[in-house]
Amino acid sequence: MITILLLSVFVLDVPVVGSLFWLVIVSLLFIFVSLSLGLLISSVTRTQVAAMLASGLILMMPTMVLSGMIFPVESMPLVLQIISDLIPAHWYIQAVRKLMIEGVPIMLVYKEIGILLLMAVVLITVSFKKFKYRLE
Repeated sequence: MITILLLSVFVLDVPVVGSLFWLVIVSLLFIFVSLSLGLLISSVTRTQVAAMLASGLILMMPTMVLSGMIFPVESMPLVLQIISDLIPAHWYIQAVRKLMIEGVPIMLVYKEIGILLLMAVVLITVSFKKFKYRLE
């Protein structure tokens, strides 16, 4: 996270207008959501190869296309906009845009933080349930 932030500021000249503290907190929350998604995948799949295929094919392409990183979500059809709401990177990118580029206060990012927190709780809960089931 620090490397990417340093590269974006010093190589790409992206200004950090907002709070660096809140940017780090939201980034750590996104990392936690991503790790909990990986934990869910590893508790559902039986082999390492299946887990790699599931994370690579099922998660990577939709995240790249539907998160708003490459194409604006607003220009997508309504069905794809609804699907993009299920992708954690979509909410993280919106929060980073607001915090880092627009420089808005943290109160205007509560929606994105709340959704990422909800995703983390749901993913961790489902992962623990699946993990206990596999142990039995």
